[in-house]
Amino acid sequence: MPRSLDDWRRSEATALPGWIKPQLTRLVAEAPDGPDWLHEIKFDGYRMHARLDRGAVRLLTRTGLDWTHKYPAIAAAVALLPARQAYLDGELCGVRPDGTTSFSLIQNASDTANSDALVFFLFDLLHLDGEAIAPMPVTERKERLRALLSDAGSPLHFSDHQIGRGLAFYDHACTQKVEGIVSKRLDAPPRDSRFGSPLTLSRVHWVRPELVAEVKFLSWTEDNLLRQVVYEGLREDKPAAEVRRAVPYPKAPEPARPASPSKRPRSG
Repeated sequence: MPRSLDDWRRSEATALPGWIKPQLTRLVAEAPDGPDWLHEIKFDGYRMHARLDRGAVRLLTRTGLDWTHKYPAIAAAVALLPARQAYLDGELCGVRPDGTTSFSLIQNASDTANSDALVFFLFDLLHLDGEAIAPMPVTERKERLRALLSDAGSPLHFSDHQIGRGLAFYDHACTQKVEGIVSKRLDAPPRDSRFGSPLTLSRVHWVRPELVAEVKFLSWTEDNLLRQVVYEGLREDKPAAEVRRAVPYPKAPEPARPASPSKRPRSG
């Protein structure tokens, strides 16, 4: 028998989590349509969690690293929220004059310790003042988040959404030259479930490869795209059909050290 929302609230632990593994998205080729989907803008930045505990703030990366020291202005803004305890999910971004986000801007701000130039777009609330918010429907979580941020100004921004009309939302996102969109089912299971993961639709369109280029890049995104790409030149010596993504070999185990000879007592 399915558990009700009240059952979830009673059974879930109410202690503030130390870190929650972020729910990742799944890349799809077409935006879902219909009234059962919620759509948000996809940002080009660092996925970041903010953990507020009685004025003390920790900014945590998608792997649980504590980056609070890198972005003190963001942490200070979170500390001013009207809550004793909260756990928020969002994207830390650099914003261009036209309103679009740029990964290079956040990289520059990080390198120069200028976090004042960054914006923290918040799109989910997972815990609030002893109450587990994660099991609630996504619309209820976002309304609770909207209320929490109602008096917060820059650098904290609520990431708004649209319900339904996913194809039109994606088309409009393309005209605004944003990174893409993220779509979430309104009736998805609790947030910590492996089912009902949000969907991502990127503005990148795949084509049949014919040329091979040598590039340098910073990292791979969760959508299997390259970040911070620097073009080095064409490789006419390699056919495109033979190119594969390089996968690092696991580190070889260190050879076992020979056992040291036991020391024998010296005879007198």
